[in-house]
Amino acid sequence: MRKRSIGAVLATSLAIVAGFTTPSRAETGEVAVVFTKGGFVIGVGGGEGVLVLRGKRYPFTVSGMSVGFTIGASTTKLVGRALNLRGPASIEGSYAAGGAGGAVAAGAGVVQLQNANGVILQLSGPKVGAEVSAAVGGVTIRLK
Repeated sequence: MRKRSIGAVLATSLAIVAGFTTPSRAETGEVAVVFTKGGFVIGVGGGEGVLVLRGKRYPFTVSGMSVGFTIGASTTKLVGRALNLRGPASIEGSYAAGGAGGAVAAGAGVVQLQNANGVILQLSGPKVGAEVSAAVGGVTIRLK
């Protein structure tokens, strides 16, 4: 009888705890961005993009700056995924990045960024222009 009572208490406790835990609600969206950058030592840039989540389009603006070796100008058209979304507003924020890249006439860019909301952007695409950089920088995304 006592074993049965302990088993019932444990089963009830597990059911209560399971009721308080919530499954992860993170989603993945598709992202497309066009970003133009130029500079000499300090690079500045901006652009626009769109997040597609649950079949709905959410346009946003992108602005950024890098400090380090940068010379020239380029336009990068990036496409990819936004991971760990908790709704469209979670894509907003500052994303830090560091790395080296370059484009002369045409090249390729690949980047993975993360913001304070835990959203990870995995983007890739062609660069057009004449720009070489070895800089540390970041971008800020804001929904329109």
